[in-house]
Amino acid sequence: MENRTLFPTEEGTPQGGIVSPTLANMTLDGLEKVLHETFHVRRVKGKSYSPKVNLVRYADDFIITGDSKELLEDKVLPLVETFLRDRGLQLSSEKTCITHIDQGFDFLGQNIRKYGGKLLIKPSRKNTQRFLEKVRTLIRSNPTVDQATLIGLLNPVIRGWANYHRHIVAYRTFCRVRMELWRSLWQWAKRRHPQKPAQWVIQRYWNTQSGKWVFEEKSGKRLHKGKPVRLQLVDPTDIKSGDTPRLCQTPIRMIRAAASILKNVP
Repeated sequence: MENRTLFPTEEGTPQGGIVSPTLANMTLDGLEKVLHETFHVRRVKGKSYSPKVNLVRYADDFIITGDSKELLEDKVLPLVETFLRDRGLQLSSEKTCITHIDQGFDFLGQNIRKYGGKLLIKPSRKNTQRFLEKVRTLIRSNPTVDQATLIGLLNPVIRGWANYHRHIVAYRTFCRVRMELWRSLWQWAKRRHPQKPAQWVIQRYWNTQSGKWVFEEKSGKRLHKGKPVRLQLVDPTDIKSGDTPRLCQTPIRMIRAAASILKNVP
């Protein structure tokens, strides 16, 4: 629609387009009201009973809680399907599931689950795997670029992903991601210098700071106070998450992997 004139089109909304979440919010607006009106608190045998039906929605992704699996399967699910059908939509069978909170579920790239009665939210495995595949592809597809360019390509991706998960229980995942980044960057560096010894490669591309190996471009330039200009790869464990320990030590797996590589590579 433009200037109050409708221009009919048979094309759908592009996936990821700016208008897509707006249309989703407009279409699903009213679902929460329907749920609250249908599953409200009522008195049963003189006692108050709450079905605990609540909705959490983000664009076209939503969670509906319920007091029991039977309630969700027999009453809530048919109501939602009817609500969507009236608007020309239907639930995705692949993305829709009914599960117990102790089994957990993924929502917006994060896993929500109770462990021994304690609710913990962590980065989901699928989200972490997609992120690692993205950075590995960036590294593999840029075998000849200089170190500064590679760092410039990786840093926004790493920083954006880590900042998204920084408010949840993500430190262990951040440590694993750091380890995988180190492996991929080591392979990238060794392919560039197949005839050079491991110690030379380390000194060329890494710097040791507080017991950690930092992938750093050594430009040789200095600031006006004499401090060297350093372009470093973002370390996800440097971004504080909901469970970041006060003293962040280099993971023992990373130390062992580095020692193994240095032992086996001439």
